[in-house]
Amino acid sequence: MSTKGAISNFIEKYYLHFNAASVVDAAKAYEDQLNNGAKMLVSLAGAMSTAELGKIFAEMIRQDKVHIISCTGANLEEDIMNLVAHSHYKRVPNYRDLTPQQEWDLLEKGLNRVTDTCIPEEEAFRRLQKHIHAIWKEADDKGERYLPHEFMYKMLLSGVLE
Repeated sequence: MSTKGAISNFIEKYYLHFNAASVVDAAKAYEDQLNNGAKMLVSLAGAMSTAELGKIFAEMIRQDKVHIISCTGANLEEDIMNLVAHSHYKRVPNYRDLTPQQEWDLLEKGLNRVTDTCIPEEEAFRRLQKHIHAIWKEADDKGERYLPHEFMYKMLLSGVLE
């Protein structure tokens, strides 16, 4: 029996041909890279933070299996909002069929819809606003300029969200 986990064993048993087999090849190549002391960069396209990939990558980072993550600045912003407000998010399963009035009603309730989920303005945006404003103000007073995600990163590093 293999010392690998259930997912690895499943993949090796059933992913035998064509594109599925390339997944096995890629996993083995990744394992070889790590065993040879190479570093792993993970590149994320789009807003994959909504999949809460940090929970998946956290242990891999701790085990020195992922070394760099390249993503859009929006990923960091969305992760921060998710951290402070995720239990207040509201799913909208019928989001494709909303009338303009239903869209307006959500907005009037302070729910900012992003595809199938509404981010509550008070719990996400307003909760972060005072902290990010202080960082913006300090930068402005010093004549410093940053990209939006750099302000978010500064907020994380400051410890105010602890």
